[in-house]
Amino acid sequence: MRLLEYQAKQLFSEFGIKIPKGLTSKDVEQGRKDAEELGFPFVIKSQVPVGGRGKVGAIQKCHNQDEFNLKYPQILEMSVKGEKTRAILLEKMAEIKKELYLSLFLNRGKRCYTIIASSEGGVEIESVKNQVIREVGLGDVDKQVAEEVAKEIGLKGNSVTEFVDMLQKLSRLTIEKEAELAEINPVAVLNDGSLIALDGKVITDDNSNFRHAELEKFQERSELEERAEKSGFTLIELDGNIAVIGNGAGLVMSTLDMLSDNGGKAACFLDVGGGATPESVYEALTLISKIKKVKGILVNLFGGIVKTTTVASAFIKAYDEKLIDKPVFARLMGAESDKSKEMLKETKTKLFDSVEAAINAAVMEVRKSG
Repeated sequence: MRLLEYQAKQLFSEFGIKIPKGLTSKDVEQGRKDAEELGFPFVIKSQVPVGGRGKVGAIQKCHNQDEFNLKYPQILEMSVKGEKTRAILLEKMAEIKKELYLSLFLNRGKRCYTIIASSEGGVEIESVKNQVIREVGLGDVDKQVAEEVAKEIGLKGNSVTEFVDMLQKLSRLTIEKEAELAEINPVAVLNDGSLIALDGKVITDDNSNFRHAELEKFQERSELEERAEKSGFTLIELDGNIAVIGNGAGLVMSTLDMLSDNGGKAACFLDVGGGATPESVYEALTLISKIKKVKGILVNLFGGIVKTTTVASAFIKAYDEKLIDKPVFARLMGAESDKSKEMLKETKTKLFDSVEAAINAAVMEVRKSG
């Protein structure tokens, strides 16, 4: 489950990570009340479970009532990468000296958490340069490691102490909530050297959410999304026309971003999960068949815990039973990928060596089909 920014920041605040003062609303009337309470100037931020808001104008500075009356309704009606605005966060501006990047993610292959930090923040992780990457096991990040990371990204003085505190608190959040990813981008260094989380992203493990009743309030599901959860995988409906299937929330999210960057729009986010079986993947394809706007299916799989042959066998059954009548574009790598490619060789699935090639072909085919 990917939390919206304001939800991620609620968790940050619970764990003592500093955030700007902000208020969340879902209609203009409540937005006006929040604006009066917060006081100008502030930032109006669309709340959607995807990145790239700034590029499409879904984050706007607001200095007075006239700007609010113009910008708030516009942002409320906006979509970002096919995702409609679910709420709006009004947030006080901060005097920023510098922006950093910080995240912790669960590396299932190595059975550890990995820190990624950079002296450059405010951009997508793929664009972050001068990265410091540190594998830290499955326990809390200790003070020495946190200090080393802080100094490697060029922090000095009390900013080192602030960074250590923030990283250790982010580590505790990640472990206690069983998160797959906890990201602060950007971390703002203020004029006094203190640090504050200007944006936040948290992705929790759907397979462990039953242990965290406190996270239930963050879940908004359609009928298909609820059916997917009961079947052991994650499906999120979007507004585009290309269904995106992968294994692992990070892989699927990056595929969505690449699809958008290449002019495509996702119809859904579908993570088959670590416990996928031919039956659960077939059920996933059944749900995709019920999304009428789907004109193509993009598959990006890296076989590890889930073998690519598991997915291939489900696709073959779906073809045999005429469940799939849309073009499929697939990049298969990792465990048993050669075997799965051979299995799909005589089907309608178009196989590619890179996800970029698969995406380009999918976008072109869907455009031709109108």
